Amino acid sequence: MGTLFAGVLRAGGNDVTLIDRDPETVAAAEAGLRVEGETELDVRVPATTDSESVDANVVFLFVKAHDTGVALESAGSLLDSAAVCTLQNGLGNPETVASFVPEERVYAGTTAHGATEVGPAHVRHAGAGKTTMGRYFTSDGGLAKRIAARLSAAGLETEFTRTPEEAIWEKALVNAGINAPTALARVENGALDGGAGERLLRRAVEEGAAVARAAGRSPPEDIAERALDVARSTGSNVSSMRADAEAGRETEVEALNGELVRRGEEWGIDTPVNRTLSDLLRLAYRGQS
Repeated sequence: MGTLFAGVLRAGGNDVTLIDRDPETVAAAEAGLRVEGETELDVRVPATTDSESVDANVVFLFVKAHDTGVALESAGSLLDSAAVCTLQNGLGNPETVASFVPEERVYAGTTAHGATEVGPAHVRHAGAGKTTMGRYFTSDGGLAKRIAARLSAAGLETEFTRTPEEAIWEKALVNAGINAPTALARVENGALDGGAGERLLRRAVEEGAAVARAAGRSPPEDIAERALDVARSTGSNVSSMRADAEAGRETEVEALNGELVRRGEEWGIDTPVNRTLSDLLRLAYRGQS
């Protein structure tokens, strides 16, 4: 996702620097970052492994949820005055960002774009969608609207919202219903349309929605149906959690189903399906506990 956003923003004439810990990715971006699929472009993007060498007004965070703290710890002076915007999956990322920068500099939201890595600084833009963002902890002073306008002008349709937490919860509930079941069963998203897959999806989402409401959020009443619609519309897709699990990488289950379980305990909401999905993933992929 970082490669996609960096490439599109750079092609749109914006001053962008890609920061990545992999020297091969940095070299490839500077030689010519490539996006194919929904978007086709080949553009040189300034890139570095040294975040301390970059002076930025806005930092977009695109690492996996479990790497958020590590990425911010390594950012150093990059965070001295920059706004930090997380469009990551899962719950808890804005709170982690707020442990590194003041709350008034934390921006958050969601994106429906899909990107798959093909090689260093080379991604396939698998699906286009809307991005939603706003200032997370305090009312917006105008910067979120300007960021949204800049993203939209570059070709990444973005909507400003005064309640980014609602968008984050809604996407987290959809992902909780799709990602863990498909990762465990090793099936494409469309397998959740009907039968056992649909029962798992609906129960995981409904449990999460009960947690959200207990926490004072307002997920749509038809959130389970919305999750099912996403599974149908992306029927041939391999979920990111399944891709990570099959590649032996740590998954984001702790920021999704696992976090719903933890918050359910806090609010007195039972979440047996999300607990079972989380434990099965921890058991099957022993990089997590």
